[in-house]
Amino acid sequence: MIDKTFVIRDNLILKRLDKYLENKLDINRSQIKKLIKNGDIKVNGKIQKAGYSLKNNDVITILYEDEFRLVPRDIDFDILYNDDYLAIISKPIGLIVHPGAGNNDFTLVNGLLSKFNKLSNPIDENRPGIVHRLDKDTSGLMIISKTDEAYYKLVDMFKNHQIDKHYLAIVHGYIDSDMIIDKPIGRDINNRTKMKVTDINSKEAYTSFTILKNFKEYTLLDVNIKTGRTHQIRVHLSYINHPVVGDLVYGHKNKWKINTQLLHAYKLKFKHPITGENINIEDNFPSRFKDFLNKIKK
Repeated sequence: MIDKTFVIRDNLILKRLDKYLENKLDINRSQIKKLIKNGDIKVNGKIQKAGYSLKNNDVITILYEDEFRLVPRDIDFDILYNDDYLAIISKPIGLIVHPGAGNNDFTLVNGLLSKFNKLSNPIDENRPGIVHRLDKDTSGLMIISKTDEAYYKLVDMFKNHQIDKHYLAIVHGYIDSDMIIDKPIGRDINNRTKMKVTDINSKEAYTSFTILKNFKEYTLLDVNIKTGRTHQIRVHLSYINHPVVGDLVYGHKNKWKINTQLLHAYKLKFKHPITGENINIEDNFPSRFKDFLNKIKK
């Protein structure tokens, strides 16, 4: 149970109720607005709007059940682009994107709350800023929404394949030509935690790749996806018997004992949904890729 009282003593005339509490409580503003609307936050014993202008001697009372709360956390990640409508960040490997079963804290969302004052996801208040996602062990670029308008437009852009997404992948085996994989992906009926190429309850999935460099037993690829199915790149590359190195779900063990997949979202090209600006962002070549390539070159 959360039971708090604040008395305004600082001449905060015209200071909004929700903005004042944003600096006093470990929850974001959308959660504060919800508590105000539900009557869990009152001013002088009365329910007020989130935009209520606080005055000296106002008494704010807060009383609510302490359920799941999103808390800002100091999580390190790079910000490659940032404006009033959206940001582009580089998610580190091993970081879960948003809270879920068994993972309610120290996610990318917690880090976003610490880095940005404004985030938007009008569909799910527990995923502020999140428009799309990457697997825990896939690193790289993600677009973050800051306004409802940007969120809805970005969702439509992803749906209509208007965002060009490229990944770096190091895969098992020597590949001698570029390829297009146009095979539907659905849930594996024998293992519900996995996806597979199948005609049963599946959706179209389109992946293409270009060879960047060949090695004796491995190949470095630039992978482009037109659809965004769960585990799409990993499933398609496994389907052609060239699984991603370190992917122990759809691939196999490697002699280097790498157990996190060498898959990185490194390039995004799209037209800014609000300003119309052409955005072309490319991330740095990951250090874990460099380390692996140095090993196999020896």
